[in-house]
Order: sequence, then C-alpha cells, then structure tokens
Amino acid sequence: MEAEAESRPSAHQGGEGFIGIVYGDVGSTSLHISVINYVERNEFVQVPHETCGPVLGRVEEVDRRTDLSLEKAQALGSGEAVDIEEKLSATVAVIGYRDDRDLLQVPRTPFKAGAPVMRADEALIRRVLGLSEDKRHGAYIGLLAGHDIRVYLDINIMAQKHVSILAKTGGGKSFLAGGLIEELIKHRVTCIVIDPHGEYTSLSEKGKVPHGAERFGVEPRSYKDEITVFTPDVKVNPHARPLKFTLSNLDARDILSLTGGKGKVRQHLTALRKALDFLRQAGRDYSMLDIIHVLERDEDPQNGSLVDDLEYLAEVDIFAREGTRIDDIVSKGRTTIIDLKGTPPDIQELVVSRLATALFELRKVNRLPPMMLVVEESHNFCPQVGQVSSSKIFRTIASEGRKFGLGLVVVTQRAAKIDKNVLSQCNTQIILKVTNPNDLKAIAASVEGLTSGMEEEIQRLPIGVAIITGAGLQMPMMIEVRPRETRHGGESVQVIPE
Repeated sequence: MEAEAESRPSAHQGGEGFIGIVYGDVGSTSLHISVINYVERNEFVQVPHETCGPVLGRVEEVDRRTDLSLEKAQALGSGEAVDIEEKLSATVAVIGYRDDRDLLQVPRTPFKAGAPVMRADEALIRRVLGLSEDKRHGAYIGLLAGHDIRVYLDINIMAQKHVSILAKTGGGKSFLAGGLIEELIKHRVTCIVIDPHGEYTSLSEKGKVPHGAERFGVEPRSYKDEITVFTPDVKVNPHARPLKFTLSNLDARDILSLTGGKGKVRQHLTALRKALDFLRQAGRDYSMLDIIHVLERDEDPQNGSLVDDLEYLAEVDIFAREGTRIDDIVSKGRTTIIDLKGTPPDIQELVVSRLATALFELRKVNRLPPMMLVVEESHNFCPQVGQVSSSKIFRTIASEGRKFGLGLVVVTQRAAKIDKNVLSQCNTQIILKVTNPNDLKAIAASVEGLTSGMEEEIQRLPIGVAIITGAGLQMPMMIEVRPRETRHGGESVQVIPE
C-alpha cells in the first residue's frame, strides 16, 4: 500500500500537463477529479488505466465547492473580512482507447482512485478520435475546440450520406455553409447552390481574415473564376446570367399552381387546358403572352381573373420560348449559384422544383457528373407541415440521391419546420447554437450518438463553434469553425452604421 501511494504524483510532481486526482467512487465510463490546476469544460484529458494504458476523457462539468454560508455571505456584503475555503472538482466522461485492432473501446474495469489526470496530448487525441489530415478527400472545416488540431470532413461520405447545417437565426449557418462550399470548390466538386437571398455570390470576393485567426491557417481568397451565377431576375441581379424555363414543360395544373389557391385551379383548369391544346397543335414553342392572347380571344368573362394572374407570371419573366440548357447550368468541377434574390416565393418553388428534378433524373442516367446540391432556407422547399411543389423531389433525393451520386446539403434555422423524412436522411449533421425547444427536439430525434449533455451544450454554444457528427468522425465533436477565405455575404445589416 505504501509503494502504491508513493507512485501517485502530487500536484508539484505531475508536470506541466497535470490537472488533478481521481477521487470518490470510480467507474469505467465516468469519474470525478479533484482539480489542482486550471481546466475548462469540454477539454480533453487522459487518465491511466492498469490494463488499457492512457484513456481519453472529456471534461463535462467543473464545479467550485465552497464553505460560504448565507451568514458569511451577508457578513462579506457588509464589508467584513471573511475566509472562504473552496475546492474545485470536475466530472469527466470517458471516451476510450484504441485496442490492438485499432477499435475504439471503453475500459471494462474501473479506474483507480488516486490516479493522476493529465491534459491529453495531441497524439492521443488524434488516435482515439480517429482524426487524420486527409487533405485529398477532406474538407477543412475548423479546429477541434480548445486545441490546434485541424478537423477534416470526408467529402465522399458527405455526398453519399447527405448533410444538414442547423442553427438559430444569426447562429452562423450561412457563414459555415460558405466555408464548406469553399472547400468543395478547392476539391473541384461539381456543386449547385440554391441561394434565396443572394448570400453566396460573395464567394467571388476576397474576405478579410479577422485578427487572431492566424492559428487556423486561412488566407483571403477569391473564387471568381470557379463559380457561375444564374438568376430568374436579371434586373435585381444584373451581373448574373438569366435562368429561363420553357412553358412547354408545364401542364395547365402546374401553371395554375403558381397563381395560388385550389379554387383557381378548379375554376380555370378547363379554359387553360383548351388554350394550351390550341397552341400545341400549332406546333411551335409559345410564351405566356401567347396563352394570354388565346384566352382573350375566347371572350369568356370568367377568364378575366385568370388573364390577370398570367400577366403577373409574364411580368416575372422566367418563361421563354427557349429555356436555359441544363448543360450550361451544370459544369463539371465548377460551382453554380442559383441566385433567387428578388424572386417571389411561389416562383422560387417552381425554379427549385424544376431544377432539382432535372438534376436527379439526368444524374440517374449519368448525363451529369456526380455533384452536391446545397439548399439554403431548405425549410421553404421541403416543409414538415404542408406541401410545396418541390417537396416530393427533395424527399426522393434524400432517400435515393446517394445511389446516383447526388449529395444534398440542407441549410436551415428551423430544424422543426423541415421535412423530418429529409432531415433524418442527413447522416452528417453540423449543429450551431439552437435554443428553440421544438428545433432541439427535431435535432435530437434525427442525430445519432447525441447525448443529453450535448443537447444542453447546443443551447450554450458560442457563435463560431459547432457540434459535428458523421462525415467520417468517430463521435460528435465540438469544432471552432474556421474563418472564411471569401467575404461573407450573409452579414446582418446595421440600422445605425458605425
């Protein structure tokens, strides 16, 4: 017993990385330590085990126990000198160790009380967590929180298993999504970005790396030569190429769905079908104005409201006799941004539905290269409640796209409002700060390996820190998101300028 006691280091014997001593009742999956030197929550530590060697753990909580009673506190508040005795303790969750087969294991027997706890060295963290700098297949997303260890997400796994980026408004989801797209561009991954607010066109502009970000190893850069921008509204987005659709691909019910209301579909379906049949028999492409002229010649007073609705669609100017070719939109190894800024929501749904359907069908027959489809504000295009024109195709891509090399990245600030059938198919989850209880429930229901402690952590995450699961990572990890190389286009507008 004396020899064993002598082998346990004291605070001054433990060295620079010494944190404290295991105390109390000890198990094999969690333990308590008496903190001698400073340690923070979520920091990685290592604890010796008699049969397993050094085992990796993570600090779950740090507590300060004091003898400051109510009476002493009142005396202290009155200006009296009061001695306060305090002791620091921490709770550590055991992550495990790698066995001879390189499998992650948890000890089967308890740790010893009195065992020294040290800050985990980088080699142990990398080995146990399975972190490797696979720059060829990996997207550099940031640093392991509290450490200067780069974290790479496997791009092939992301494409095969789909990705969701979830955060509250202002939580940094668009910033992180932009950084992920930068990585896809660098790896020459064919990428289509659905951009409802015009946030991602700034990928063509150099950013300003903030002070103190040198440890991330990121330099300002522009990807102007690697991206192409299309838009349905060149008046709002004059620097983009026009995106047009041919009316010949839409039937009467599709067109009426854009005018809003089921009552209008029933009221005008026959008249519109008749007009379309007349134009198709003429054997040429036709415009929205051609449909309007046919309806006006019919001189049916009931057609008046239909003509008004179609004139609105004509003003949107998304339809043309010759639509934009899909081969112009999708170019191997390049990124295409569909800038929907200024486009009405119902037209956005039409654009996204038609484009996503074309991508899926042509990818099935290998007419297009394997690609990633990034969808910002995805809850608008595949909602949990109700159905929009793009709902069906996104469910199909989520369930079948991986078989055909069509990866999906959904980005939303409302996890509860996105179709759970789509969200549950995203095996890579990137979660930033979320506080809404309904969104937290939706995340907990869709993320594998998320502990109750992690659920609480999501609500406390500082801006710029994310919890990531999947994409080749062995377990959920907390990551400091790297700075953008390009300018972030989703910054909030200041009412009162600085």
